[in-house]
Amino acid sequence: MGRISDLLDRAKAAAGLENFGDDGFREGLERLVDSGDREAQLNDTGRMMFDGQIVMLLMRRLEIEDWYARHPEIDEEEIVAPLMVLGLPRTGSTALHCLLGEDPAVRVMRNWEAMYPCPPPEAATYDSDPRIAQMEAQMKLRDKMTPRMKQMLPSSATSPTEDQLTMGYHFVSQIFQASFHIPAYARWLHHEADLEPTFRYVKRVLKLLQWRCPPKRWRLKNPTYSMFITALDKVFPDARYCMTHRDVANVIPSVADLYFEMHKPNSDTIDKSWLGEINVEFGMLGMQRMIAFRDGGNDHRFFDIHFAPFQKDPYPTLERLYAFLGEPFTPEAHARMKAWRDSTPRDKHGRHEYNGADYGLDTTRLREQFRFYSERFGVPLGKD
Repeated sequence: MGRISDLLDRAKAAAGLENFGDDGFREGLERLVDSGDREAQLNDTGRMMFDGQIVMLLMRRLEIEDWYARHPEIDEEEIVAPLMVLGLPRTGSTALHCLLGEDPAVRVMRNWEAMYPCPPPEAATYDSDPRIAQMEAQMKLRDKMTPRMKQMLPSSATSPTEDQLTMGYHFVSQIFQASFHIPAYARWLHHEADLEPTFRYVKRVLKLLQWRCPPKRWRLKNPTYSMFITALDKVFPDARYCMTHRDVANVIPSVADLYFEMHKPNSDTIDKSWLGEINVEFGMLGMQRMIAFRDGGNDHRFFDIHFAPFQKDPYPTLERLYAFLGEPFTPEAHARMKAWRDSTPRDKHGRHEYNGADYGLDTTRLREQFRFYSERFGVPLGKD
């Protein structure tokens, strides 16, 4: 396949490396490229961004495999009982993840190391690594291209981030449909793809990141976990889970609007109804699969957090979460969390305004579609 070979060759030339490791990533890559080329209706910027992202991810994969080849002892690292934050997006999980990341006793994946995992970070230079400045420059460029992103997802180079990009190293990730109109790829991802090898690659990256840079008590976050919880459980069988909840009428339209902002630079023809549909499908499948998993004997592994009370005063909830984990909620962790929260008020960059009707979404219908979810978890309905 000439198109795929060209992308692989570009990555190898840029990285100066040859070994991509296990071939399992190729199916996702081929499906992504086929869907993008046929369906995405990319403009010049979009074509550059699409190919550029793929080459970048392939380069990172080459670098990761090179470190493993030279230091096979990395594979001896263990990822023990991580806490995984999941649930629907836009439910307060980002704020929760940022607060958890302030605890010096735990480890989170930060934006700069997700983008530049190699060379693996070292404890002595973790806070002064030059890649932090590189990432800040990239994020400033992002803010120029998608100016409303700061309202939706305020973030810095050192903010905790989801492992969507890490899943992207295996080319099985929702990160792609967030920026490009790729219905065929999304259908495959939601209904056919086997996520177990993808999560095994995520674990491979986590081992690399913690190898020279403790602590090793991970706090991970990703809404995608909900949809693929059984595969996740096979790879991380000792994981504990924290599930965030919010009225879907305040969730699905917000995510559709976030997708719209990310699609805008890449195409002059954006199908807003698809943005609504794909997020309804993701939410429905995720919550159906999540409830089945919890009801199948795993409910005791979950700690639930509701949006409004957590936004009002997170500390009583955090104390209960630490008790659930059997870990101390230290005065230092509390103080650092409070300092972060005081410096990062909600709507710091302006309120995120959107209209669900733009995406073919109706509040009454959404609540009816997700009644099984809101009733199961006692989710209050209404503005928060």
